[in-house]
Amino acid sequence: MSDVMIDLLLSALWETVLMTVASGLISLVAGLPLGLALVVTAKGGIAEHLWINRVLGAVVNAFRSIPFIILLVALIPLTRLIVGTALGTWAAIVPLAIAATPYYARIAEVSLREVDRGLIEAVRAMGGNRWTIISEVLVPEALPGIISGFTVTLVTLIGASAMAGAIGAGGLGDLAIRYGYQRFETTVMIAVVIVLIILVCGIQWLGDRLVVQLDRR
Repeated sequence: MSDVMIDLLLSALWETVLMTVASGLISLVAGLPLGLALVVTAKGGIAEHLWINRVLGAVVNAFRSIPFIILLVALIPLTRLIVGTALGTWAAIVPLAIAATPYYARIAEVSLREVDRGLIEAVRAMGGNRWTIISEVLVPEALPGIISGFTVTLVTLIGASAMAGAIGAGGLGDLAIRYGYQRFETTVMIAVVIVLIILVCGIQWLGDRLVVQLDRR
């Protein structure tokens, strides 16, 4: 590849990383509390409230059932309202974050549900309140699963960000479509695929290493 294409590839990689990290952090900040809410308000939870649980579950399921490409288009008015444009890297972060949040919430919910109920009952017996149970039992005990689920979410976001490139979001997906597909530059397409594989493997490796370190504690 020429020096110009290498520069374009590096720029596209940075845009993909930015979209993935920004939307991933938003999904973590919003999705983990949502997952906690689904667990604690469920039947037998520490703050059982079935009506709230059903509403939250319905909202999460509704967003998860929408294919990302459709959600991407449907959220264009909201994206314009928040960012001021529907094109570019920052604009793509809005639908990516909205799509990833319910996805991660369900993953976090599964990890939180696997926490030994005996530990929860023991803290309750010692007079622990709901916040103590959440902060001292639920989250710490489920942390390896939470991190593992976040790693999966980041990998999924990489694929979604490439899809967002199809409508002008930038990143590796945009580069692959504009040069690799539309201009029939096979070298560019192969380079993009290799970079995506390395990026995914790198994130998965880091996530797995962190989970191993947490399991040793």
